[in-house]
Amino acid sequence: MPATKFFCPDGQEVPISGCLDGCRCGTRCMFLPTLRAVAKSSDRKIDEPTVTELISGSRETYLKKTTEYTIDPESALYALQGQGIHGIHEGFIDGDILSEVRLKDGTTSGKFDLYGQLLDEDTGCLGDLKVTSSYKLMRAMGYYKKSVPTGEVYKTGARKGQQKYRQELFTDGVKYVMDWAIQLNYYRILLEQQGFEVNSMYIQAMCRDGSLRIAAERGIDKNIYIIPIKKISDHWLIRYFKHKAKVLKEAMDSGKIPKVCSSKERWHDKKCLNYCDVADYCDHGLVVRQSAQKKVS
Repeated sequence: MPATKFFCPDGQEVPISGCLDGCRCGTRCMFLPTLRAVAKSSDRKIDEPTVTELISGSRETYLKKTTEYTIDPESALYALQGQGIHGIHEGFIDGDILSEVRLKDGTTSGKFDLYGQLLDEDTGCLGDLKVTSSYKLMRAMGYYKKSVPTGEVYKTGARKGQQKYRQELFTDGVKYVMDWAIQLNYYRILLEQQGFEVNSMYIQAMCRDGSLRIAAERGIDKNIYIIPIKKISDHWLIRYFKHKAKVLKEAMDSGKIPKVCSSKERWHDKKCLNYCDVADYCDHGLVVRQSAQKKVS
């Protein structure tokens, strides 16, 4: 079920159809074509669960499929950026490269971005396009910050005699690309099921805040990064997606909401607080948001 309402800038909810027909505020918050694009991006008419839906928490996916929920058009613009990047590539695909093809098996379906000769002579390269933040890109690259002693001490004040520290950037950390790797590897499985050979996999990640100082402080000094993705066990992947698909199907058939998304799936509640469109229809999401409001007040 697609989103049915928009949040206006003043916090009021308005049916999407009513917003597109005429602005209740007199002057629109965005150009009409932009609002139409946002509305279309939330209206996905695919029967089987997709790879990206199954990677998300089962409760979140269930609520999006069964609830008439409300979205903030401004928060949806990042998704439109990603769609725009895909559109840019469409006019430059030759006969040796496949693009935007939806494949399916008995469990799920997925639409890969690019396959073919993408980086070198390898014609079996699977590529995925991402538009992401410098923070997520920093984690994907294995960069992190930690406090290191400066060798100096405070000479005055309440901290007199205590060691001084400064934040330094390190590049030898864990590369947090698991969700990307799961997605791309299942696209690999879908391609291989159709007889295509996949020899390598890469993410081309564009940093949406790359020109800001915060990106430089995180060690992100380029607008685009090519990130290699390693192969994951087919056996594990197939079991994982079959389990997620089963949980979702049982919930859809019974009308019983699945258990709360895992801590990882809900970004340790950060997603519930700011980024989940259906958090207001989830008891856990409501608690997280109400607790945050109490702290502010």
